Amino acid sequence: MDVESTMLPLGTKMPNFNLLGIDEKIYTNEMFNGKIGSLVMFICNHCPFVKHVNDEIVKLTNEIMDKNIAVIGINSNDSSQEKYAEDSIDKMKEYATNLAYNFPYVVDEDQSAAKNFTAQCTPDFFLFDNESTLVYRGQLDGSRPGNDIPTDGVSLRSAIDALINNEEPVSEQLPSMGCNIKWKVGEEPDYFLSVKN
Repeated sequence: MDVESTMLPLGTKMPNFNLLGIDEKIYTNEMFNGKIGSLVMFICNHCPFVKHVNDEIVKLTNEIMDKNIAVIGINSNDSSQEKYAEDSIDKMKEYATNLAYNFPYVVDEDQSAAKNFTAQCTPDFFLFDNESTLVYRGQLDGSRPGNDIPTDGVSLRSAIDALINNEEPVSEQLPSMGCNIKWKVGEEPDYFLSVKN
């Protein structure tokens, strides 16, 4: 099911998280201490929308990590369902290696992080300033599979530039679109059920 970002209100403080990475390390909000900003991405392995932008994700994240902006990729899909087995942590390790992800790639086993961020789709992007305040949420750019718009990260890049230059958050913020997060059966959040219905 293709859905759009919930567009969490700007100014929201970053929700806490405590998540296991593919490198067997635990990642928490403390990884963002001392950074000028942080990018939280909800991504996964199997989604065609993520596959469509993976090259740009790698390019952009490598650039901004060099500029003291921390990045984390969170996979919240329920891989215990056979049809989503491609999103297992073992497959995450394979994808991260093959795609050359340099950011921590973590699994949101109980899906609490996705729910606390009101993440809705893959990919879904959340940019926070050095005080863990939300300054951007939404799309990477206008590119979607099959629409022939360049995958250049222009929307997120504009927001990052504003953050780096101590400017006001960009005024135009458009929702991301992608596959819905694959929720555990019977544990779907209300914000997803309202879209589904």
